[in-house]
Amino acid sequence: MRLGFNLAGIYNSPIFIESFCRYMPKKYLILLAILLIAALTAVAVYFVPAPSQKAGITPPATVFNRSEETAAVEKPCSNEHPDWRQAQVIDGVKIEAAPSCEPDNPYDIAVAVKGTNNVSMQTLMQTHLAQDALTMTDDLDNDGDPDIIRIKLEVVELNGASPDGDFLINTFNIAPGIQPGLWVFAPKSSGMALKNFNSLVANPLLRAPSPVIRVEQGDKVYITLENTHYLPHTIHLHGVDHSWATAGGDDNDGMEEHPVFPGKSHTYEIQPRHAGTMFYHCHVQTAQHYMMGLNGMFIVEENRPDNWVQTFNIGAGQVRHPSVAVQKTYNQEYDLYYQSVDKKLAQIIQNANDPRLIAHRMSREYNMTESFENYFMLNGHSFPYTLRDAVIVANENEDIKLHVANAQRSLVALHIHGHKATITALDGVDQPAGSQVTRDVFDIAPAQRIDLRLRTQNNGLDSYGPGLWMFHDHVPTGTTTDGMEPGGNMAILAYKPMIDEQGMPKMHDALFDQVFNKDYYAKKQAVWGEGDFAPLLGEAGLIPPDYVQIVVFGLAAGLAIGLFIFVLLVYKRKQKL
Repeated sequence: MRLGFNLAGIYNSPIFIESFCRYMPKKYLILLAILLIAALTAVAVYFVPAPSQKAGITPPATVFNRSEETAAVEKPCSNEHPDWRQAQVIDGVKIEAAPSCEPDNPYDIAVAVKGTNNVSMQTLMQTHLAQDALTMTDDLDNDGDPDIIRIKLEVVELNGASPDGDFLINTFNIAPGIQPGLWVFAPKSSGMALKNFNSLVANPLLRAPSPVIRVEQGDKVYITLENTHYLPHTIHLHGVDHSWATAGGDDNDGMEEHPVFPGKSHTYEIQPRHAGTMFYHCHVQTAQHYMMGLNGMFIVEENRPDNWVQTFNIGAGQVRHPSVAVQKTYNQEYDLYYQSVDKKLAQIIQNANDPRLIAHRMSREYNMTESFENYFMLNGHSFPYTLRDAVIVANENEDIKLHVANAQRSLVALHIHGHKATITALDGVDQPAGSQVTRDVFDIAPAQRIDLRLRTQNNGLDSYGPGLWMFHDHVPTGTTTDGMEPGGNMAILAYKPMIDEQGMPKMHDALFDQVFNKDYYAKKQAVWGEGDFAPLLGEAGLIPPDYVQIVVFGLAAGLAIGLFIFVLLVYKRKQKL
């Protein structure tokens, strides 16, 4: 037995139509049809979907469209080496605690203080340093520390094209998902350039910026550039006391007319008489090589007894073994190194690995006068990665020494929230007490260095009290990463009670969810695309369709059309009758 019926069959049945026509007067039929068709048409017109929909005050939720969601999001702190944060003694070297998320390898620091020849093999094996990367000998003035220092540097390419495939090698992210091509000076290393056999990431010794180099006033220092790179380079010791020629009559100024070609080496000789914060950089094709990252801070410390200085500060930041003179006056010491990158220049080494093509494109096609600064870095990173290793961690009532250098193409206007610091030295020259200026914005020209005394005494002048105080370049572009903000060289002066056990600032969880995401800096994600205000301030793209509206429109339009056809059939049949 059939329980259903065919409605279309009834409507099309001649018997049904004939009966309807016989008993329904013509005028009523026409009136009814007009009323029903008008009503259904009105309903259809009212619910017709538009190509765009007015959002109103509170827009409907936007369509979420983002690729590689899980791969894009990062943990704010990997917490890879929590044991490195502790204060410790290695081979007799006292290393201060470093509460930051990514502290320096303490074994690197021990070797940087005593030299590769004065530490145990066990300590040296915990680093990537070559056995002759740094040797220290001969206490010439009998004051308890070595006075002949031999340093060996190489040129390393980061994020360059691999000859083995379409990928980058020796990768170093300056921010989530951002890998500009860079060149850096690095201490001579041993072993693999990569973290391990299964990684493309450069080992921690090979990173931006080039290491801060410290020597003692009066030491005889021999700096050898072993050029393992495919282009010629030099080392110019900017502001450092040095003779124009070596004892053997060779070049000692590192100018372009005396390049060190690939596979060659050259030793520069200095015995600096003047202490201060100086600079070093490549002087071959200076505009390009300098902006590729071949520059660094060079500090000559005051000569004091038993003064074993930390020769390398890898990645700049906190100095975990300050000199004797610094320890006498200050509670802490930090190196702050500002750089910028033109992504057009940086991409040259990512689009070719033939040295002839790279030299041609960099020297003859690329035009520095038409360049831009797209990425702004502090100690080799852009925000939010600056929160991992460029945070200044302070306690109340401290005196902190800051060495600041500007390796950007543009001016830096350094501003520290909640504090006013004092300039104690300019370009390595100490300022007399009457010339020391206290202010909250410091203009630093390209290649210029300043030393600052930062006091955390809560007196309304030096400090406004404990907090998580931002410090940044007040030139507006300085806090951007390829135009996206927050980014650039932003960092934080954090009072110790306000950081967590991993060295990350507290009260920043919502911001971390936003910025530790490579889609944010790839401009695939709205600035306020997450949280309660995402519907109001998120993407203005497609919105979910109103399915009820579509269904009502379809039914009304279908019924109106069906009724119109039915009336036509009835009318025709009635005409026959």
